[in-house]
Amino acid sequence: MTTSDFLQEATERGFIFQCTDTEGLAEAMRAAPVTAYIGFDCTADSLHVGSLVQIMILRLLQKHGHKPLVLLGGGTTRIGDPSGKDESRQLLTDEAIAANMAGIRRCFDPFLRFGESASDAMLANNADWLDALGYIPLLREVGVHFTINRMLTFDSVKLRLEREHPLTFLEFNYMILQSYDFRELSRRHNVSLQIGGSDQWGNIVAGIELTRRTDQRTVFGLTTPLITTASGGKMGKTAQGAVWLTPDRLSAYDYWQFWRNTEDADVGRFLRLFTDLPLPEIVRLEALAGAEINEAKKILATEATALAHGRPAAEQAAETARRAFEEGEAAATLPSVTVPAADLDAGIPAFRLFALAGLATSNAEARRLIRGGGARVNDEAVSDEGMVIAAALLRDGAIKLSAGRKHHRLVRPA
Repeated sequence: MTTSDFLQEATERGFIFQCTDTEGLAEAMRAAPVTAYIGFDCTADSLHVGSLVQIMILRLLQKHGHKPLVLLGGGTTRIGDPSGKDESRQLLTDEAIAANMAGIRRCFDPFLRFGESASDAMLANNADWLDALGYIPLLREVGVHFTINRMLTFDSVKLRLEREHPLTFLEFNYMILQSYDFRELSRRHNVSLQIGGSDQWGNIVAGIELTRRTDQRTVFGLTTPLITTASGGKMGKTAQGAVWLTPDRLSAYDYWQFWRNTEDADVGRFLRLFTDLPLPEIVRLEALAGAEINEAKKILATEATALAHGRPAAEQAAETARRAFEEGEAAATLPSVTVPAADLDAGIPAFRLFALAGLATSNAEARRLIRGGGARVNDEAVSDEGMVIAAALLRDGAIKLSAGRKHHRLVRPA
């Protein structure tokens, strides 16, 4: 079988976990550009690195001349996807969903080219059709194609039941609505491929079956693997919280630091998934041994940050890190937080200052950070969580706080 250029590179880079009909999809892609979509529910006002595999596969799809469609879940966010969850999501108001949607929309601009040409990305909102559905008509027209027996076999449902965690009837309907989305996008925009994470397999297959039964049309599904770190951690989560994609949520410097701290065993895999570097160059970089692997990590950090924040911001972050770590400077370009001079004169407990600086999400987390040996003040380790940080520690008008190699702040008195 001759595969398509997209499927070949997607396979080589590690994007593909499952495909409903690889040969059929390859044939369709060789015959004409394919429109493919991924759905993103609007549960926050930004996406984080956990969604980056999906964004990058859309980018790769566009690179090979196919059309990406970003579907924002203005409708399905009102329910919440049970896939991979042990409990129901908190229900959001329509106002919160609209605000989140506006924030998420910004996440795609650095990665995808939007416009009117054949391969330009487009945006859709499933509230445009889901909000107009009537309950009885939906049951009669769509519900008859779903059996409870079949729905109970999908992991998103089965795992919740096996763990004896509640699954509301509201969430149980999510699969039907996602299937409806696929059929509606097939009708409206000639979409023939849905892509999602591996936990979406059941929902994707259900949409394929609905489209085949009601429209007699063949469509395809493809899933990406669940990305974990070499040590088993969840991708995009740190002790300081989620690694957000928008600069108002996370600075380019902190984003760069996240990638710089990649585990050695993950460098090659992450270069393939999260950068545009050519594969032969990635093979060279992942072969570096010993201390040289740090150079590959810096390249990963700069290339990944350039995609999300732009090349100038990425290079500035790399230079700031070099000055801070290799030359020992408390660079003025480091992200900073300002505290009242009177508070600093009186003295602030170390744990509280680390929380104020955003190096921990709470006082309790800051205490754990210090007890674990991960905190430094002016490059000196802090072992006492109650240590008083006062104005006497100012160096050139600032105090440098560090949490491992991940986050650095200059605390300046107001």
